[in-house]
Amino acid sequence: MASNDPDREEDAAEATAAGEDEDTGAQIAPIVTLSEVAITTGEEEEDVLLDLKAKLYRFDKEGNQWKERGTGNVKLLKHIETGKVRLVMRQAKTLKICANHLVLPSIKIQEHAGNDKSCVWHAADFADGELKEEMFCIRFGSVENCKKFIEMVEGITESDGKHVEKESKDASDAAGLLGKLSVAESKTDEAAVPSGAAYVKAEDEKSEAETKA
Repeated sequence: MASNDPDREEDAAEATAAGEDEDTGAQIAPIVTLSEVAITTGEEEEDVLLDLKAKLYRFDKEGNQWKERGTGNVKLLKHIETGKVRLVMRQAKTLKICANHLVLPSIKIQEHAGNDKSCVWHAADFADGELKEEMFCIRFGSVENCKKFIEMVEGITESDGKHVEKESKDASDAAGLLGKLSVAESKTDEAAVPSGAAYVKAEDEKSEAETKA
């Protein structure tokens, strides 16, 4: 039979709560022990030049259509030692790589026709574990981010292109200098060693002088 006395019910509730809060001193060990695991992404020796959220597409030549590769953050990473820059993009939830290639002078990036929030380019991509020529299209949430991405990529390709041209010119100048040195050395050697006729004449004059003596 239920009690109609609120005081008695309150006392019973307090006693139950006190029993639940009582410390019995028993030690309960966790069923599973989790340890910290160090995760390496391969980006530890690179500086982040750009990090923007975007959606990436890859052109499927067989189906003649664009296919979505994933939504996530596209990054431009510069290696601390080599100075090389690569583009890396991972899917937001799975962290699967959907783009991974070097930003080279051969890359020509341009705004996608009809959409000022998107741009397209070709690259030799390594996202699937092997180099494959791919055509990418990336779409940003704003026109500003798209322009920022294009300007950054163009700046890197132009800078690398000038560096390659300088190295090529330096190599050409060095080759020319070595060629001049070789010619000069050959002329010096020819002057130091007399021709056959001159040598014979000199020997004859030497013999004649010795005979007279």
